[in-house]
Amino acid sequence: MAAMSVIGIDLGNESCYVAVAKAGGIETIANDYSLRATPLCVAFSGKNRILGVAAKNQQVTNLKNTVYGLKRLLGRKYRDPHVQRELQMLPFNVIEVANGNIGIKVHYLNEEHIFSPEQCLAMLLTKLKDISTAALQTPINDCVISVPSYFTNNERKALLDAASIAGLNVLRLFNETTATALSYGIYKQDLPVPEEKPRNVVFVDCGHSSLQVSACAFHKGKLRMIATAADPNLGGRDIDYVLAEHFCKEFQTKYKIDARSNPRAFLRLLAEVEKLKKQMSANSTSLPLNIECFMNDKDVRGDIKRADMETMCAPLFQRVEQTLKNCLEQSELALEDIYAVEVVGGSTRIPAIKQLIEKVFKKIPSTTLNQDESVSRGCALQCAMLSPAVRVREFSVTDVQSFPISVYWEASAEGDASGNVEIFPVKQAVPFSKLLTFYRHEPFAVKACYSSNNIPYPDNHIGTWIIKDVRPNAEGKAQKVKVKVRLNLHGIMSISSASLYEAKVSAEPETPEEQQQQAQNEATEQQKNGPSGETSEADASMEGANGAAPPEVGSGTSWTKKISGWFGGDGDKDKKKKNLLKTVELPIESLTYGFSQVELNQYTEQECKMIAADKQEKERADARNALEEYVYELRGKLSSDGELCEFVAENDRVGLVQQLDNMENWLYEEGEECNRQVYFNKLQELKAKGEPIQNRRIEAELRPLVFEDFGKSLQLCQKAIDMIRNKDPKYAHLSDEDVKKLEQTYTTSHQWLEQARSKHVKLELPPPITVAQIRQEKANLENTVTPILNKQPPKAKSPPKEDKESKDKDGKQQEQQQQNQQGEQGESNPQSQSQENMDWS
Repeated sequence: MAAMSVIGIDLGNESCYVAVAKAGGIETIANDYSLRATPLCVAFSGKNRILGVAAKNQQVTNLKNTVYGLKRLLGRKYRDPHVQRELQMLPFNVIEVANGNIGIKVHYLNEEHIFSPEQCLAMLLTKLKDISTAALQTPINDCVISVPSYFTNNERKALLDAASIAGLNVLRLFNETTATALSYGIYKQDLPVPEEKPRNVVFVDCGHSSLQVSACAFHKGKLRMIATAADPNLGGRDIDYVLAEHFCKEFQTKYKIDARSNPRAFLRLLAEVEKLKKQMSANSTSLPLNIECFMNDKDVRGDIKRADMETMCAPLFQRVEQTLKNCLEQSELALEDIYAVEVVGGSTRIPAIKQLIEKVFKKIPSTTLNQDESVSRGCALQCAMLSPAVRVREFSVTDVQSFPISVYWEASAEGDASGNVEIFPVKQAVPFSKLLTFYRHEPFAVKACYSSNNIPYPDNHIGTWIIKDVRPNAEGKAQKVKVKVRLNLHGIMSISSASLYEAKVSAEPETPEEQQQQAQNEATEQQKNGPSGETSEADASMEGANGAAPPEVGSGTSWTKKISGWFGGDGDKDKKKKNLLKTVELPIESLTYGFSQVELNQYTEQECKMIAADKQEKERADARNALEEYVYELRGKLSSDGELCEFVAENDRVGLVQQLDNMENWLYEEGEECNRQVYFNKLQELKAKGEPIQNRRIEAELRPLVFEDFGKSLQLCQKAIDMIRNKDPKYAHLSDEDVKKLEQTYTTSHQWLEQARSKHVKLELPPPITVAQIRQEKANLENTVTPILNKQPPKAKSPPKEDKESKDKDGKQQEQQQQNQQGEQGESNPQSQSQENMDWS
């Protein structure tokens, strides 16, 4: 089975992984550098964009135009304290643009450009999309992208906008904690059945910039997230910065240099201490740090032990322990109820973190999962489950909401009070919908906010939705409005629909069938919107501060009167007027974070133009490289001891070498920035002189071989002619005309071959006889000789049909007579019959 276009993307802060669901399991896709990890890095130059591994490789030399750390800038304002903290670690230029948003200023195509973090992330997603398309040989559209469990509404919407600009259809934004749990549970065959106690597993994910801890309950065929806890500002890079600060102070004392004042030097230092940190995970002894030409042409040296690192990072490890305890407390699990603790993420390899995990959960951390690729694998599995293109094992996934959400509504013009209700509490199953019922006679607004202040985002406001076209009934009173509040698969809260219920009374009496149908519809609606399902209903009224409306008291007809009315009753006295209920879908104006559709279209068009510019630049660079490569290759072969030296006259060789030297000088001077067509024309000009020389060499090498093959064919033909002359029965059926044609063809071909061999060939001149001509003569010989020699002799004539039938009839009569005689002998001699049976057995 070919690979399906079902991919999962683990979008990390430092690097990304792409996994694909294929026949036989999940496979991680390697990028164009044959690496499984692609750096989340975007760089800009005067000619093109540089993405992924190539951008990371040139970071030190192009510091101001290399953008990274985008994930932590998504969906945030410039003055966000979190953003200001991040900017202290980023060397590129970040400015405040309209509406307080973030703008990244870079030098691109010899001009200054300002891109949003969403646009820059879309560029990287485009690269991942191209990598996947090249690996799978099929277009990629659908995907599942991972997000941290602590991402808020605005950050999730920003990521969706980035994916939309990149042309990706995101089936789900999948929490990293849940993706890890899915990649763990779907392959487990020994999970308990639903009737038994669940298997509770804790997952600890400590990556480059954040720490996430989750508890999950597993049953056979399903998982349910129990609790999540996170520290968004604690990861492996924080340990790197502590180590870098330590060495900065040491170098300032020892070498009188300040690495913090030089961004390039500090970036090199961060790369070196990261290597040192990884080595310390396996070695407790003192490890050296050596950097040549660090600053001011000075080489620096230092050393550190694991114990020293743990002492310096003690405050960070205390935060790790606190996060572990928070998850244990929120899960309400006893330690003996926890089956295992699985660790993922690169920073969980640090021994101090493993010791803290064992200390809190009283279990040795398990490393059965791929610590780097488990999230991408879980995303690929989820994408396969959501895609109709792939069939996977049934496995139910129930995620939870990390932060509580409340809905607020404004007071009406009639003086009714405003109200609020916590509509999605912590640990609310995702996805989920709820219905709110209002009684209004004019348009009104509904606002949503996070109920808790303990969220990693400075503003707890989610959005405002204005319900339009609400109008009073014919009597001027308020009408029922049902608002559907949705927490979707992406973990994004929105108001998906609003409906106005208009009640009208008809003078025509209601028939018993209509009354019965109305009762069934009411029961169906109650069952569908009941609190036990995915959608629950709550009444909200302007009269109550908390949105609780008093129950409506109806004047319903008793069942006795209804039944009597169905079967006659008292005529018009018992007849009931028909109540018509009309549902009107109301327009909703959303005032939430994110790009408008016009902006998305504009950014998508801009991304397409940049993709076209990158493609054009790549083609230009490829054409220039092809010309440069041909110059070097041909000049080397034309040297005095080169393989083409003897196949060209000396004067021509010297002139062509001089032309190649001039072409090289042109490439590095005025020809450095030419377009693709100029390079192509120059290459064709050189090939017009170089390829004839190459062809003469090839002719000289192949000519003896094809002459030998032609001679072998003639020998076979001569042998067949000799057999015919010796009256060999194999060819006795050939006619005199065939034999004559065979001899003439042989004679002609033999003479042509002898003449061709006798011609003198000068290596520096075009050959008088080419390899193609020799092969053609050989083919002409074989096309004539082979059909004659393979001709089949004529078949012998079959006997007449009547004679054959008479012979068959006589044979059958003789056979019947023999059988009868044997039967008589068997009856007269039983001993002989018994002996015959024994021989058969």
